[in-house]
Amino acid sequence: MAGFKKEKPTARANYPKLHASDPLTGFDAETREKVSFMENYIMKNCLWQFNSRGWDRRKQNEGILGKTTKLLLGEEVENETPLEKCYWVDAVLLSRAFRERCAWLAGMGKDEVQALMKILHARIDWLTIDGSLNEELTVQNY
Repeated sequence: MAGFKKEKPTARANYPKLHASDPLTGFDAETREKVSFMENYIMKNCLWQFNSRGWDRRKQNEGILGKTTKLLLGEEVENETPLEKCYWVDAVLLSRAFRERCAWLAGMGKDEVQALMKILHARIDWLTIDGSLNEELTVQNY
């Protein structure tokens, strides 16, 4: 049609999706409820989830949720680089919020907390990266 510009193809980042479907599917109701509560807190209160590129989001999710897990387990957290220190600050705030709001964490063993955080991490990756409809996440030069 006359008057319409053709859209230029956009270079897409080439990184694999880790989750082809919602990783929370198939878990029992109690696990889904706990993960949903934690997920809702992150979605409503944490700005770090809104990074503009998918690969940045994946790196941030790993850094922050990985350090949060260690803090919840009482493990030592290494912060050798400025970026790790940045993730650590967010992880400290998130672990404090989870301890305050998720009383059930105190009654869980270390293995249970670690497993729950792994599911939460997968769910956040799904929501913010792999299952996202935001095509800007894959623009290579963005």
